[in-house]
Amino acid sequence: MNFLEKIATVERMPERYMQMTVDEKRERILQIKQELGSRLFIPGHHYQRDEVIEFADVTGDSLQLAQLAQANQEAEFIVFCGVHFMAETADMLTSKQQHVILPDLKAGCSMADMADIAQTEYAWIELLEQFGDTILPLTYVNSTAAIKAFCGRNGGATVTSSNAKAMVKWAFTQKERLLFLPDQHLGRNTAYDLGIELEHMAVWDPIKRELEYDGAIENVKVILWKGHCSVHEKFTVKQIENFRSNSPETTIIVHPECTFEVVQAADLNGSTHYIIETIKNAPAGSSWAIGTEMNLVYRLSQEYPDKNIQSLSPTMCPCLTMNRIDLNHLLWSLDELLKGNLHFPITVDEETTKEAKVALERMLVHPS
Repeated sequence: MNFLEKIATVERMPERYMQMTVDEKRERILQIKQELGSRLFIPGHHYQRDEVIEFADVTGDSLQLAQLAQANQEAEFIVFCGVHFMAETADMLTSKQQHVILPDLKAGCSMADMADIAQTEYAWIELLEQFGDTILPLTYVNSTAAIKAFCGRNGGATVTSSNAKAMVKWAFTQKERLLFLPDQHLGRNTAYDLGIELEHMAVWDPIKRELEYDGAIENVKVILWKGHCSVHEKFTVKQIENFRSNSPETTIIVHPECTFEVVQAADLNGSTHYIIETIKNAPAGSSWAIGTEMNLVYRLSQEYPDKNIQSLSPTMCPCLTMNRIDLNHLLWSLDELLKGNLHFPITVDEETTKEAKVALERMLVHPS
């Protein structure tokens, strides 16, 4: 059963959770956490709602959280407050005795969904016919377990936004070309920073099933999958220009999942960790416009009130899928645990896990 088929079977949330007050929900969650003790571990991604982060045992990026879950041998239940691909990675890295649970099965990732395994296998056959055995696949960790496994069995690896440059460099020591999935913007921005010109980058369109490229095919060095982050792609150069005009003292910092034009126009760009550390270490009184997910921007503004921190986009909404997990879903999952039910467990089959872990391990031996 694939992810979409699982969603179709999701039962309706019991009405009692909608009738409880926020204080009642918070008190109940704290009671359950105390009752389960070290058997329970709640990782929370940086983009989660504040009401959920309040109960997280650790916060971080997706791979970091999966590794922290792996390191926590005491935890029997890992209630992952993030999205589906993150919970998959946690399941692959943890032991068989540990159970990974996603509080809301509809918490997916539009970027990860833009590259399914059938599309990728088809593209691979077509690209090998055009370029021969000259391509190495790399996938952003924001991808399904099946795509990670595809990269593992084809000599490739995973990348994070923090180590993408190191992994692209490594890829070119292995093959003449690379296929970068599923985020074209991270792939383009990373390759360009390493000196690869845009005219040497092609785009594979999985819907049209064709390669988008105007030049001589032998000049292609990087093949970018036509996928993107629905949040980061909405930031624009016009928004940067407005800050330049109205608040010239403001520093613009964006995530490399933003478009090439936005990254080039910004003052700084980097991973979520880089953005957090940059703001943390910035001088008091400094002014920042941040191009990333709204929950994180708001949280940073609350943590560092001595700095002027705002979103690059005045109308930006939180990531809709990342924002699905709320107090109701978290409490529902925890209540079910006390009843002995694994509510929305995330499991990855052994073969996929084996191949995907190869891709992850190749990355981990080539740190940034």
